[in-house]
Amino acid sequence: MSDPNPNQPTTHLRWSGMTHPGRVRTNNEDTFLCLNFDAHEVRYLGKVGEASLDSGDFVFAVSDGMGGAKSGEFASKIAAEKITQLLPRSFKQSAQHFSIGHGDVLQELISRIHAELSKLGRYYEECRGMGATLSLGWFTPGWLHFAHVGDSRIYYLPKAGPLKQLTHDHSYVGWLRRKGELNERQARTHPRKSVLMQVLGAGRQNIDPHIGSVGCEPGDRFLFCTDGVIDGIWDHRIADMLAKDDAKTIVEYAVAESGKDNASAVVVEML
Repeated sequence: MSDPNPNQPTTHLRWSGMTHPGRVRTNNEDTFLCLNFDAHEVRYLGKVGEASLDSGDFVFAVSDGMGGAKSGEFASKIAAEKITQLLPRSFKQSAQHFSIGHGDVLQELISRIHAELSKLGRYYEECRGMGATLSLGWFTPGWLHFAHVGDSRIYYLPKAGPLKQLTHDHSYVGWLRRKGELNERQARTHPRKSVLMQVLGAGRQNIDPHIGSVGCEPGDRFLFCTDGVIDGIWDHRIADMLAKDDAKTIVEYAVAESGKDNASAVVVEML
């Protein structure tokens, strides 16, 4: 994949993030992450902001934890923390003109998170079965590189439309939808819609993350969201809302419409 023209105008982006426990659950096992990093440090970003890609690369992610007691909440936080440890090294390599494959870096990152969650699940009774989904986007000038495991989602709304779901749902129902055997309405009411075929940790031996890249330009928008958001908003409504609304508006709408699960979203707009 070639780098964008170095003479092109600097890309700016605007982001917003929001998480909500929903109307049923007492604890929130979701985590969302907004980071800026270079070769030297990682900077945690506020829930709302705007910045230039001259200040380094950006990572946005959502993770939905699962497990008994508080272990689901713990799992999603571990996934977020591991991201901060690996990516600055890759930025440093890139700055020194070493060739790095963003997909390879993300593959290693996913493998490390999976290994850490699996290890904790083996050694600590309270962590047994602990797992997490992860949908992550790494923004570099002109590109979004993404990695995904589970049933959270990344949506892409190009400036010219239409809405695209970048990630594959790693669920039984998601597999049936990709085969064309279910439509959106049938998928939402399917008795096995919560059955995940892939997740980080949770005693799974092997995972095959969905990793890819997409070129992006000013006017493009992206939504990273957990299944609690999806449960409350149909795809056509997501397209309408992503075109104009921030993460807070999207999450609050989803909770009002459903609210049966924790709901988290990050919206990123290229400027």
